[in-house]
Amino acid sequence: MKSSIALFVIVVLLVNILAGCAPGPSVSKGTASEHNAVAGFWLGLWQGFIAPFVFVVSLFKNNLNIYEVHNNGAWYNLGYLFGLACFFGGGGNRTARRKQIPQ
Repeated sequence: MKSSIALFVIVVLLVNILAGCAPGPSVSKGTASEHNAVAGFWLGLWQGFIAPFVFVVSLFKNNLNIYEVHNNGAWYNLGYLFGLACFFGGGGNRTARRKQIPQ
């Protein structure tokens, strides 16, 4: 009985924590920035590729962001994730090559 109550409390806490981390709607999505532009796939790709460098610099400067809020939605996000994957090695083909047994 006690273990089921403890399990229930843990599950409720985890659900609340995960629900608190859920993203909300982006009010800037699809709206132009001060440069009168909306970021798309190609800018997302570039910003995803340079994101690790920009993150390090943003630790020392307050006026840098690593994600463009004035974007077109899914295409920008796809480019951003693809840029990050390109930077960090992406496909995992090194792991597949390492597992092959030499003949």
